[in-house]
Amino acid sequence: MKRRQFLGAASAGLAAGALARPAIAQSMPEIKWRLTSSFPKSLDTIFGAAEVFAKAVSEASDGKFQIQVFSAGEIVPGLQALDAVQNGTVEMCHTAPYYYVGKDPTFAFATAVPFGLNARQQNAWFYHGGGMDLLNAFFAKYNAFALPGGNTGCQMGGWFRKEIKTTDDLKGLKMRIGGFAGQVLAKLDAVPQQIAGGDIYPALEKGTIDAAEWVGPYDDEKLGFQKVAKYYYYPGWWEGGAALHFMINKAKWDELPAAYKALFHAAAGIANVDMLAKYDAKNPAALKRLVAGGAQLRPFPQPVLDACLEASAELYSETSAKNAEFKKIYDSMMAFRNEEYLWWQVAEYTYDNFMIRARARG
Repeated sequence: MKRRQFLGAASAGLAAGALARPAIAQSMPEIKWRLTSSFPKSLDTIFGAAEVFAKAVSEASDGKFQIQVFSAGEIVPGLQALDAVQNGTVEMCHTAPYYYVGKDPTFAFATAVPFGLNARQQNAWFYHGGGMDLLNAFFAKYNAFALPGGNTGCQMGGWFRKEIKTTDDLKGLKMRIGGFAGQVLAKLDAVPQQIAGGDIYPALEKGTIDAAEWVGPYDDEKLGFQKVAKYYYYPGWWEGGAALHFMINKAKWDELPAAYKALFHAAAGIANVDMLAKYDAKNPAALKRLVAGGAQLRPFPQPVLDACLEASAELYSETSAKNAEFKKIYDSMMAFRNEEYLWWQVAEYTYDNFMIRARARG
């Protein structure tokens, strides 16, 4: 089924099933909201999720609920999207909550944390492991309510001007990296920089930074990083499954009729599935093009990964000791992760490992 057919069918299903059209027509108010994205329009994957969401809401409400989507910088800069929601400048945003670890490191769990969950595990924890209940209790302090709104899948480790052979190569390295992972790299004497997506290329080109991570091959190719950095590392151990969220002004959310709240849950679910599917479909060809164009694909050396894992454990312990809310959510996620990998080890990993080796054998 084509993407457009899938979205159309899903939206029609919303309207015809969970939300009956007569009820919408007779009792639902006409509402217009604004949504500010943390991402540029050029990224049809990650910015596009907000458009998918807004389209599903409009179609399922017979046009009664209209959401206008703005890209980063049109209303506020990308890294200020949550602030605009908190103060009521806009009703909602689409963002990566780990951008706001400066407010509280607990925000990181809503996107990704080093050596955390993969994309499927992330969704399982959100929807069926108590993750979203814990996170929304936390977000309420910031006048926000959140719904999962996309996932990139496991990300790449980023673009580097020089090879990373040992942890010594991280010392003094100025790297654009979002969220909690920057604090891990700081323990290894790197210098993390938080820069919005649209501003990464010029910083890398001018040498303001030495390395940068964004998402993966499809988006990275669009942003042109291969033109200004040669070495492309993997995996992005800090983002085994990076989740995006629709964050809604809590007062505005509480005012919505129950039917509109149900519609939002369903429309966000469509966007959540569509984004990950799009990345999975588009990354393989993009990776081939990047390598054909001269990108040098490199795995992080095992000693570097081990050092990052150890530094992450130290940071989790230190942060948990002084932030009870962080510890509560960290404990929940880690317990869930450990159970998930028991299952992955038995079936998922075994199957994938066999198929990867079979492919290599031809």
